[in-house]
Amino acid sequence: MFALLTGLLAVLIVFGRRAEKAAYAQVEGQKGAAAGALQMLRRGWEVKPAIAFNKNQDVVHRVVGRPGIILVGEGNPHAVRGLMAAEIKNHARIGGEEVPVTGIVVGKDEGQVPLTKLIKHINKLPKKIKPAQMTDVIYKLKALEKVRPAAPMPRGPVPTSMKGSRKAMRG
Repeated sequence: MFALLTGLLAVLIVFGRRAEKAAYAQVEGQKGAAAGALQMLRRGWEVKPAIAFNKNQDVVHRVVGRPGIILVGEGNPHAVRGLMAAEIKNHARIGGEEVPVTGIVVGKDEGQVPLTKLIKHINKLPKKIKPAQMTDVIYKLKALEKVRPAAPMPRGPVPTSMKGSRKAMRG
């Protein structure tokens, strides 16, 4: 009986890892893949996808946890580094001296973290702040988001007449 339960547990673990590997292989190289991986973090982490982006769809995501503020960038490595530097500067002002801000770039090149190892890399970061400090940082960051515009409005004149759209509806 014990051997049967142990065998069943081993099979579940193996198939779970295979499914996780297949999921990572399917989303690797797509925009927003890091955000999807970050959503798999367990309790104790505050994940905010796409806090900064540029016209080439290079994105920076934010994770707040016991290691402090972690900014995860994905896209063109050269463009992400500039975007990340600006966000690190903004978040360092919010967190102050006691809250460290860490930048991670997702990719396959040297100095980057592969998507499959992102969660493990974040979980291994040393714990620098207490849970009470983490709550204060989250509230400060939410206040920062209220000030920052969500997404840029498209440029150009606002249509005032509905004639064109009525014609389009008719076919």
